[in-house]
Amino acid sequence: MTDQVTLLQMNDSHGYLELHPELFWAGDRAEYLMAGGYARIAALLDAVRDARPGRVLAFDCGDTIHGTYPAVQSGGEALVPVLNALGFDAMTAHWEFAYGPEQFRKVARGLDYPVLAVNCYDDSSGDLVFPPYTVCETDGLQVGVIGIAATIVDKVMPKSFSEGIHFTLGNEELPGYIARLRDEEGVDLIVVISHLGFPQEVKLVREVDGIDVLLSGHTHNRLFEPAVVNETIIIQSGCHGSFLGRLDLTVENRRVTKFDHDLIVVGEAIQPRPEIEEMIGKVMDPHRERLSRVVGETRTGLNRNTVLEATMDNLLLQALLDLTGADMAFSNGWRYGAPVPPGPVTVNDLWNIIPVNPQVSTVEITGRELRAMMEENLERTFARDPYDQMGGYMKRCMGVNLYCRLENAPGLRIQEFFAGGKRLDPDAVYQAAFVTSQGVPANYGENREVLDTSAIEALERYLALGPVSADLRGSVVAI
Repeated sequence: MTDQVTLLQMNDSHGYLELHPELFWAGDRAEYLMAGGYARIAALLDAVRDARPGRVLAFDCGDTIHGTYPAVQSGGEALVPVLNALGFDAMTAHWEFAYGPEQFRKVARGLDYPVLAVNCYDDSSGDLVFPPYTVCETDGLQVGVIGIAATIVDKVMPKSFSEGIHFTLGNEELPGYIARLRDEEGVDLIVVISHLGFPQEVKLVREVDGIDVLLSGHTHNRLFEPAVVNETIIIQSGCHGSFLGRLDLTVENRRVTKFDHDLIVVGEAIQPRPEIEEMIGKVMDPHRERLSRVVGETRTGLNRNTVLEATMDNLLLQALLDLTGADMAFSNGWRYGAPVPPGPVTVNDLWNIIPVNPQVSTVEITGRELRAMMEENLERTFARDPYDQMGGYMKRCMGVNLYCRLENAPGLRIQEFFAGGKRLDPDAVYQAAFVTSQGVPANYGENREVLDTSAIEALERYLALGPVSADLRGSVVAI
């Protein structure tokens, strides 16, 4: 017996409720176009559902309720009515835990669909915090859906994210749930919605048999063609809600015999669904006057679409150095943050750049510690074993220059290291400015001082000095 089902995927939308600039590659250059917004996503979902009634399932791979001002200020709650109107069938999570597990539980209870996580456990009871799977029915098919949350929440992120809970990778749990769904629940198809990241998920499906489709998240990959590994179809669909993934499957005797894929750009020309746009307006309108205020001008397009260094973070680091007079500055290698084209910079742009808005800090750190810190970060970013890759892109830095062999063994990647244009002195003490514990982890340096200035205040202060440039400087170079 042959049946069809269409799977729709949103991942890493990061709370971008409305149309916003997005970076697109065009041959040898980047260009900034308007894209995204949940009202346009809703219109696309509706169009597919109307064309294939009873044969469409939609999933969200997480990083959804955090990343923009209204999302953060409401602890994720402002997005709940909008997400319910989109009508997903299930989701998993990562930055959702930024508000603390209890707040995320509260948000999850407000959703009309389940949060799934086969790998998130309560410390005291040992029980799963969320259901591991659900069964979705379409016309003719039963689809078993298993969720895997980001495993890094309790490993490299602030402790408040994982208070009272812990995470495994999920690879050991998966085979048992696949067998249960196949043998006891009698499902026709196994779908995994994951937020581990594309490299980790490729290794996972090589290890675990029986997954028909894996919907990938976390690493913001724009997969224009699916990856097929160990008979598992893997797709991932960009970020910021600027893309929607569509996978049309033909299923025969509980096996996928044919598939078609489309990475859909949620472009400005798509007509938004009016009632969703009205809901979003109610969320955004109280903040518009504040967020629309222009605070400066950038001559450089600001984005985080490059791994070793990014213009968006260069602006942040320049602001830290200007504020503190430190020798160097560091921030986390975040992936999220809608681009800012050359031109005016608004308060809303600043909150998109750093929605966590931490205080600026300084620390005294030796050259020896600096080298160890950056080697550790290189390993977490480029570990040969994907399971050892933790976090986002390379730690952002300014005031230093590293020349690295990324293919080298752990601890041996840095070939040359300069601070302030001079070769790094292992015994010298340098002053570093940073934001968040991931800028300079707590086990590095001494005499930490938290300043009475937030990251966004530092950015506003710097932008007020006049038009800025934040071009790539070659702070970290692969050689």
